[in-house]
Amino acid sequence: MEDNALKNFTPAKFISFAVGFFGLQFAWQMRIILSGPVTENLGASPFIFGLIWLAGPFTGMVVQPLIGALSDKTKLAFGRRRPYLLGGALLSAIALIALPNSESIVNWISTQLHLPLLALAALFFAAVMIWILDACVNIAQGPYRALVPDVVPQEQHSLANAYISLAIGLGSVVAAATAPFLKWAFHYQMSIPAQFVMAALAFTLGMIWTCTFIKERVNKGENSEAKTEKFDFVQSLKDFFALSPEVGKICWMQFFTWIGNMCMMIYFTQYAVHTVFNVPDLSGVNEGLKASYDSLVLAGTNFSSICFAIFNLVCFLVAIPIGIVAGKLGNKKVHIISMLSMALAFLGMAFTKNHTAVAVLMGLSGIGWASICALPFAMLSKYIKPGTEGSVMGIFNIFIAGPQVFVCTLVSWFINKCVFEVQGVGVNYHWEYTFIIGAVCLIIASVITAMVKE
Repeated sequence: MEDNALKNFTPAKFISFAVGFFGLQFAWQMRIILSGPVTENLGASPFIFGLIWLAGPFTGMVVQPLIGALSDKTKLAFGRRRPYLLGGALLSAIALIALPNSESIVNWISTQLHLPLLALAALFFAAVMIWILDACVNIAQGPYRALVPDVVPQEQHSLANAYISLAIGLGSVVAAATAPFLKWAFHYQMSIPAQFVMAALAFTLGMIWTCTFIKERVNKGENSEAKTEKFDFVQSLKDFFALSPEVGKICWMQFFTWIGNMCMMIYFTQYAVHTVFNVPDLSGVNEGLKASYDSLVLAGTNFSSICFAIFNLVCFLVAIPIGIVAGKLGNKKVHIISMLSMALAFLGMAFTKNHTAVAVLMGLSGIGWASICALPFAMLSKYIKPGTEGSVMGIFNIFIAGPQVFVCTLVSWFINKCVFEVQGVGVNYHWEYTFIIGAVCLIIASVITAMVKE
């Protein structure tokens, strides 16, 4: 074990470590921004859109604990975590390319097999691609988080998670800003399928880079019998909460944090298109009316991308400072301030349609996002026992994925009921209400964080 002691990471090694997460977040950000326009164009109502978003939490609750435990027990020459990182990226790339082409693929299949084209078949296919994509992202994400305690010395855990936050911010900025930048600089509108292909390449190449340059250690003294144990989820759950009384508080903190956070992540593009740009609901209108709103939908989608770029640029800029300040003042204090700033931004967005104000408030909420991506994991990592990193991170992900079920079902149902008439066109929905729900949950999460003992 002495020969296998962990060495401090240099900035260059931290960057190589984070490149894969840059690609993962690039793909995830593209899914966040563009899955709404893709599925709405195929006939998805707000409630159906919410149900499709259940892909993330359900696969997160099932896939991450299972894959995390499997990666703990995997013993291959290629590594414990790296097979899952690379495999998840490659499978995600396939789903990313297929998703925006759902209608064409379904039409081709029905033609080749001489089958009648069923109503909403393309929407169903798109939903399946989203589920596959989310499952594969979770296959990669859990083991990736487990790499931190695997290969990084404990005194650098906060900094390692800060680099992951930096990669999340930068990956999201590039993903969100590319199409609007090309439109602004070169008057070229990048198509939605092309943006998804770009995401597939970023995810795959980023993971190849990290898997190539980050070597996993092998503990020669490990008990080989432990690798043949069957995964007992109930026992793993008991062991997880037995780590410390503070673990339960951190989990409840995550639960309410991610309800608040996903109220924005899931619905912001719809809010931008339908609330800020006043586009009515187009899921049930005829093709002629839908076509008349194409330019406004495009403008709203590009505005959403710009706002997400600002949001993640702020995350990118403050990620490392947050890690450094948290190391000096404590994770808890910094996390509370960050989440309250995000709650304040959400309340502001609920009561304005001004484009500049919305963009500025999205930037303010990026401070909270940088903290959410790093500090809860740093707080939890202090209680992880060696050899259980993947299992612990997988179970912890339940308190990230579980809240999304609430957002995808009850919140989407609530928005579906908050309908109002648009004279001469049809209906629209009060998407801004999601920000009020999100702000309240972030405030609750801040109160719980104050109860955690560091």
